Amino acid sequence: MNLTLYSIQAFIILDTEGHRVLAKYYPDKTGEGQDAAFATLKDQKAFEKGLWAKTKKAGGDIILYQSHLCIYRHSLDLILYMIASPSENELMLSTALTSLVDAYGLMLRGGLEKRSVMENLDLVLIGLDETVDDGIIVDTDSTAIASRVSRPRPDTTEIVINEQTIMNAYQTVREKMQQSFVR
Repeated sequence: MNLTLYSIQAFIILDTEGHRVLAKYYPDKTGEGQDAAFATLKDQKAFEKGLWAKTKKAGGDIILYQSHLCIYRHSLDLILYMIASPSENELMLSTALTSLVDAYGLMLRGGLEKRSVMENLDLVLIGLDETVDDGIIVDTDSTAIASRVSRPRPDTTEIVINEQTIMNAYQTVREKMQQSFVR
């Protein structure tokens, strides 16, 4: 019986030209630090370049690359990846990535594209943190993730009531009452 938690080693967003938009690498779940393939920035960039070369054409969603299980989704001009060890459950990783992509669609109000990701990088990172905590997948419900992350709408959250608004309301009621008595 396997009692380990589902975990990932990295979450990466690349654009259609293979340039990094966002990358977050997690320490190894055994507590021994990061995977040797991700030890330095140079190693990370080399891994991302090779991964992009293998996945730049749409058509697949799961590959085994350099002894890492790579789950990916193509968006308009982005490719989103979850990287894990080959012993992880592919269905769980796919579910986590799909729910994260769906949550991003809800949070960013429409298409998941590079411009909207860059403009709302704070929401994207918080959404990732709500889904994956230190490499461990904690949530796969896209609506719950989006609701915890989304900003409240400023026009409906706060109604300021002060002395001036009360006086305006009083004047309006007074005028209406006078008009109804005059008729």
